[in-house]
Formats: sequence, structure tokens, C-alpha cells
Amino acid sequence: MKSINLSLESIEKVKEFVNLIGTFDGDFDLVSDRYVIDAKSIMGIFSLDLSKPIRLDIHANVENPDEVISKFEKFVVK
Repeated sequence: MKSINLSLESIEKVKEFVNLIGTFDGDFDLVSDRYVIDAKSIMGIFSLDLSKPIRLDIHANVENPDEVISKFEKFVVK
């Protein structure tokens, strides 16, 4: 599993994120504090506290996790 921290502080960023992650096969989770939701669920994302960075967990069944990470560069918290 690989993880990166993301910022999804606006509705537009959430929409863009969900559209992009939907293009990948495999399992992805978003983690905020003690909450874990399916990263492909727009309703789940809006249930999180989006004012703080959120961790994206890319699970082992994803074919090329480094490629996925490169596609989300604009959302990464540095």
C-alpha cells in the first residue's frame, strides 16, 4: 500500500478528484482522523472534514500506484 496526503478544500476539487480517481481500477480509501471512506464516493468525501489534509491510501491491487500518484500531483499537500 502507498499513501499520499491531499487537499480537497473546495467543491470543484472534490468533483475533479472523484472524476479522476474513477478512471483507475482498484481500491482507494480516504482517511481523515478515524474515518475511512471509499475514495470513489463523492458523498463519502463530503462527510469528511475537508479543511484538513486527507490521506489517500492506494491498495496493493492497483496495477501501477506510482502512475496514480503522479496524476494527483495537483492535490498533494507538500
